[in-house]
Amino acid sequence: MRSPEIATDPAPAPGARSRVRLQGDWTLRALSYRLQSFRAQLAGRRDDVAWSLTDISRLDSFGAALMWHAWGRRWPASIEIPDDLRAIIGRVAASAESPLPRVRRFNIVDAVIVLGSALLAFRDHVLDFTRLLGQLCLDLAYLMRHPAEWPLREISANVYKAGFKAMPVAALVGFLIGVVMSYLSALQLRAFGADVFIVNILGLGIIRELGPVLVSVLVAGRSGSAMTAQLGVMRVTEEIDALAAMGVSRTLRLILPKVIALTLAMPLLVLWTSSVALLGGMLSAWLQLDLGMAFFIERLPQVVPLANLVIGFAKGAVFGLMIALVACHFGLRVSPNTESLSANTTASVVSSITVVILVDALFAIATRSIGIPR
Repeated sequence: MRSPEIATDPAPAPGARSRVRLQGDWTLRALSYRLQSFRAQLAGRRDDVAWSLTDISRLDSFGAALMWHAWGRRWPASIEIPDDLRAIIGRVAASAESPLPRVRRFNIVDAVIVLGSALLAFRDHVLDFTRLLGQLCLDLAYLMRHPAEWPLREISANVYKAGFKAMPVAALVGFLIGVVMSYLSALQLRAFGADVFIVNILGLGIIRELGPVLVSVLVAGRSGSAMTAQLGVMRVTEEIDALAAMGVSRTLRLILPKVIALTLAMPLLVLWTSSVALLGGMLSAWLQLDLGMAFFIERLPQVVPLANLVIGFAKGAVFGLMIALVACHFGLRVSPNTESLSANTTASVVSSITVVILVDALFAIATRSIGIPR
């Protein structure tokens, strides 16, 4: 790399123009060390000088823009320049003269376009999701006729990864939630002398609602994102296309084991998390309200009917099914690039949590008169 230089040759005769010769590499890397100095030197030159650019070895768009602005955005009256350098400066001059794009105001037509695009995208998601669900039903029907082809190893592996390996974090979060709920409830119940009703609050709240929803959010963020990322990476590396080329069904070997495994593992995770949360609530009630654990365990079946446990199990199974379907749906929509992988993984987690909350609202409406003591 040759350092850029500015040399001035005196006028050969009185009244003639002095000549300014630019030498070396006029690139961003070479000019960055003395940029302010070069700008000052170029700005001090007037129209009564002749410019020579024949000694420039390299010129990029930054150096061309520097010269063009120093010349007042017009060509000097006297300049000696090779054709290739003239072309570079000409492109910079043309881009500098082109007007900036006008910012168009958002109007009603734009609103209709945005709404229509969102509706079309939602329609595509619904169609793809329905197609995936239909293919899984066909795979189940095929496996019913060919029991020897059930992917039991894949199902057990996904149960282990999505269920067993999630137990520690589910227990930790459940225990802390139980402690917090018991502590906050104890503060209010103590003021009214209704200490014993903490069993009702914790039992119904955790077994019926909080346990399934809490586990679903954890599983959506942990296992759902992992499923989407796994399928997305297989799309990027073209492994799914390779399976199709070998005649292996991607839904039978990749999607169905994940859906079945998460549907089976979620009720067990709900039972585990709810039990640990109730344990945390019992400990907090014992410390805050001096309610013995034996009293808590004895009263819990009396105030929380068995139907609430069944509802919790049913919620866990349905939530697991929806999380797995949404995760696999977005995993199959990944394009062969890393940006699409990250975007679909994020969309998978957000959509799974949203679907869980919507389904939970439907459960609340459908079971509003079941398992509630009167």
